[in-house]
Amino acid sequence: MTTLTGHLDVALRLAESGVPVLPLREGKGPMGNCRACRENTCGGRPNMKTPGPCACPAPCHAWAAATTDPHVLTSAAWAPAWRQAAAVAYHPGGTALAVVDLDNADAVAWARQSLPETRTVATTRGEHWIYRGSMVSRNGVRPGVDIKSAMAYARWLGPGTGTMALLPDAVRALVVKGPAPARPTPVTSAVAPLLGEQMCPHRSPAYLERGIAMAEQRITDATSAVHNTVYRTFLAVLRVHGRCGCLTDGHVARLFTAAQAKGEGLRHCETAWTNARTQLGM
Repeated sequence: MTTLTGHLDVALRLAESGVPVLPLREGKGPMGNCRACRENTCGGRPNMKTPGPCACPAPCHAWAAATTDPHVLTSAAWAPAWRQAAAVAYHPGGTALAVVDLDNADAVAWARQSLPETRTVATTRGEHWIYRGSMVSRNGVRPGVDIKSAMAYARWLGPGTGTMALLPDAVRALVVKGPAPARPTPVTSAVAPLLGEQMCPHRSPAYLERGIAMAEQRITDATSAVHNTVYRTFLAVLRVHGRCGCLTDGHVARLFTAAQAKGEGLRHCETAWTNARTQLGM
């Protein structure tokens, strides 16, 4: 085991509570990829062959390296990163959270007028507003505002203050650019029953797991019209689980992986997911 530094101590405490963490270098950036992982061959953008976690023993690929495994965090492969770490980051989507990163006083003022109150964490120039629920991440959704959730990382600056609220539609809507797209083809009767129409039993992991597995299989079994199948499957998943807070970044990553295995690009997956949310008014 490596000698524990202050940053590693923080990371281990977070990991014990189920928060995936990683070290950040000076300047708040992630550690660079190792030689074996150059060109993002195992989990990073732009190739995104697998949406993480990175299989490399070193902390490569930013958010994809985030882990809750204490053996990985204290391994010899991670020791050099901790010795040069300037901060600790976490993967919000990996623990079903979304961070609204408000980068200046104007952005904070906008959030106080426009968004529901939730847990807040002071940053160097503004605040992080943290909500329960994961979503697509996007920078620059409005002046001074970034969304950090799925496939992103946020700097750990302490637990913050206030009660954490459920992710509101007002935040989800920030990643939808321009006017709402034309209504896609409605879900057919063959797809609508995919996960059932009843409300999700929030604390029934077996029900959720079965639904995600069925969705993955639906995409995998597609022999034609893959584009439409991916969209309709995303729509079916969101219809049942999209408002209850049960979906995590891991579930979304599984669906994206299944779609990418059928030849769909990451950009299409993100667009299909966003369009499905828009169709459902989420």
